[in-house]
Amino acid sequence: MFKISIVILFILYSKLSLAQTDDQTEKIRMLDSVYQALHASGSFNGNVLIAEKGKVIFKKSYGFADAVTQQKLNPQSIFELASVSKQFTAIGIVLLKKQGKLDYDDPISKYLPELAFYEGVTIRNLLVHTSGVPDYLYMDVFREKWDKTKMAANADVITEFAKYRPPLDFQPNEKSQYSNTGYALLASIIERVSGKTYGQFLKANIFRPLHMKNTFIYRPVYAPEKIKNYAQAYGTDSLLNYVSAYGIENKFTTYNYLDGVVGARTVHSNLEDLLKWDRVLYTDQLIGLEDKREIFASTKTKNGKANDYGFGWVLSQNEKYGKIVNHSGSWAGYITYIERHPDNDKTIILLQNVNTPNSKVALGEVRKILYGIKLPANRMIVANSQELDKIAGTYSSQDYPSRIVVFNKGNRLAAHYAGSPVSAFAMDAYPDHTFKCEPWDVTMVFSAGENSMLLTEYGKQYTLKKQN
Repeated sequence: MFKISIVILFILYSKLSLAQTDDQTEKIRMLDSVYQALHASGSFNGNVLIAEKGKVIFKKSYGFADAVTQQKLNPQSIFELASVSKQFTAIGIVLLKKQGKLDYDDPISKYLPELAFYEGVTIRNLLVHTSGVPDYLYMDVFREKWDKTKMAANADVITEFAKYRPPLDFQPNEKSQYSNTGYALLASIIERVSGKTYGQFLKANIFRPLHMKNTFIYRPVYAPEKIKNYAQAYGTDSLLNYVSAYGIENKFTTYNYLDGVVGARTVHSNLEDLLKWDRVLYTDQLIGLEDKREIFASTKTKNGKANDYGFGWVLSQNEKYGKIVNHSGSWAGYITYIERHPDNDKTIILLQNVNTPNSKVALGEVRKILYGIKLPANRMIVANSQELDKIAGTYSSQDYPSRIVVFNKGNRLAAHYAGSPVSAFAMDAYPDHTFKCEPWDVTMVFSAGENSMLLTEYGKQYTLKKQN
């Protein structure tokens, strides 16, 4: 009888293991299908890592690291993290607090006396975006008054703010408003308190202890170096051709003359190191339980509204997924994203090096796949190049004010409003000859005979006929 029970248990265990294996295989297939379709439509060029309980279940690269040399991305490719860098700046402050060198409720004037006119603004305010300090990226101080032939660094941000004294957008704690200035100032506080540069401090206290060998501070315009396995940054021109985000045509953009400012961005890393970072946040290797409670806690502002921004993390609660902590980033050609589900120990890391109006991260689909939720039937597909060639042409209607030129751009449907200064835009392919550009709220459905198009634009519909 005992032997029979053992055999039955073995059979049940084997069936359960097979079912789990089949489930993981299906997750991998579905995840790859989502990103293959996005890549084919020109909406994703980058690296993906998905993990459950620290185990990588999906890791893959889509597209190129260098459009000129046609070097492909690989899972070890290094990307600028953009605003995902903020969580490392925040931890730098936490570590200095643990060392007894500062307090969260210290006024920033204690460390930045040049900004003493910002009365009542504390380090905590900078961490959780309740300071009211205006964002330097969008101010006339730099957009209009700064000599764009020079590159600004953190010291320049402080000097220019001290010179022009831009008023607070609101009083501290009155409400929350995202500000890159806050994290630039936090980086300067780290430097003044520690006596090290921002990069040196993070390396000595975070990257090196955690063996994050491919994570570092880098400013490609301010202090260019040759970085091995580097994912170059790209945007697109009016014809959807890839152009360097730091190229000559962007010489006087913020990507160039503000490249020297650290704290809000400039951390570079890869999939492997970011997973190490995710894992250490489940331990007390770097910070303790009380520190994490502070970092991942939402607060309320004086207006009574919840502020769901912790120390470098966006916080939310979802009925299906539990607590979610995440952060996105966008700078030059980079789009980055890290999401952690601490209640269920799931991790999503997405790194892109091509940033266009049509870029997507497919977060909704990834979450559903991870939790076994059925995806909508009407989702993106890979377009057939021959179908696109048949569709291509100029469409018009007496009821519509412009001619629309549709063309096949690298196995991807693109459209342009004739005579308009607006650039061409790419469209995602769906079943039944349907194409969408969600950022512009445009849907085009082509007839089976490819002679007409049903255009839906901001909720209004028009039928356009093909002219050639």
